[in-house]
Amino acid sequence: MTTPSALERPTGVPVVRRLAARLVLLPAVVLALLPPRHIRSVLGVLRRGAAPATARQALNARDAMCAASLYCAGPKGCLPRSLGAALLCRLGGTWPTWCTGVRVVPPFTAHAWIEAEGRPVGEGVPEGYFARLVAVAPSPRPTDR
Repeated sequence: MTTPSALERPTGVPVVRRLAARLVLLPAVVLALLPPRHIRSVLGVLRRGAAPATARQALNARDAMCAASLYCAGPKGCLPRSLGAALLCRLGGTWPTWCTGVRVVPPFTAHAWIEAEGRPVGEGVPEGYFARLVAVAPSPRPTDR
């Protein structure tokens, strides 16, 4: 699951953030080995109680994953990168929308990414470039009465 891209490793990510990214890297890789329905179930449980992530929070998490792992920064690392970024956001009390899907223009390519504020984060593509097949959005907040 990936789209062609150049290896881009962010700089300036604080050491503590890179260490947190390394902490969630193993669970992200293990999650990536599961079938999609199991990934969705696990993420559905993990998202509970988290506030929606802002675009800045989601981008910081994505950048930390790319800084901590060459595999996540690479062209075939979209699934563990997106899972790790979602888990890293959750450590901070927030949740982005985790998505998997396909490119809408040829050639067909599967991809996984995170979204915040209704847009893909850090993907460098226009809105509507990917068609979602699976999405795990932040939990709906209970309404106050």
